[in-house]
Amino acid sequence: MGSSKSTPSTDRQAKIRAASTNAGGGANRIVVGAVVLVVAIIAVVGGVIWSQRSADDAPTGGTALPKGVAAMGEGYRAFADVTARPGAPTVDVYEDFQCPACKQFEELTGATVTGLAKEGRIVLVYHVKNFLDDNLRNDSSTRAGNAAFCAADAGRFQEFHDQVFPGQPATEGAGFTDAQLSGFAQAAGITGDALATWQDCVEGGRYDAYVDSVEKQSFADGVRGTPTVRIDGKDQELGAIASPEGFTAAVEAATP
Repeated sequence: MGSSKSTPSTDRQAKIRAASTNAGGGANRIVVGAVVLVVAIIAVVGGVIWSQRSADDAPTGGTALPKGVAAMGEGYRAFADVTARPGAPTVDVYEDFQCPACKQFEELTGATVTGLAKEGRIVLVYHVKNFLDDNLRNDSSTRAGNAAFCAADAGRFQEFHDQVFPGQPATEGAGFTDAQLSGFAQAAGITGDALATWQDCVEGGRYDAYVDSVEKQSFADGVRGTPTVRIDGKDQELGAIASPEGFTAAVEAATP
């Protein structure tokens, strides 16, 4: 009998199955507790490890880059029109739009993160990932990521981003419908001709390849779970920063 030959695709699927078995099939899990008015993450457990996609699995859609991004794999700077204060640390946020733990992080800390960025106290860079498409056997992470950058063309990336997590399906893996994504865009303030342009961008998968490149680059950079937050390149303990006070303290500690 001849020996079976492993391929990049089968190797990738084997790693995904192993990671799902070991980690419960999800992203970083956050157990949230509340004491009086202070909500804090009291445990971060699990965590999925994913492999790079093979070249044959790269989505179509060309090599379009969101405005302000110079190369494939780079993160997207939010509030790029805001002049950062001298010494303002760079905050890199790695998220997948299908990640329930990312939704929790945004609920607890998102407003603080964006508020500090608007004040120029941090340089906020999002790395929108799509590894959960493989784990959950759908394409919603890529579709939502592409739609977010189509919204960026209309100057509404942050507004769209802030609609997606609250609108995340209650059942992990259910994915986003086209109608839901369109609803997020309209709630983000994209209307009229801009909405028609956004729709064309979404249907054409204009930024699919960019989202995939961010996934591959973040894997190469050692990011193994979502949400991952780095301040000036240093990984942060989620339990320590998952509150307005905790995140602000971490930023202040990194500011000269």
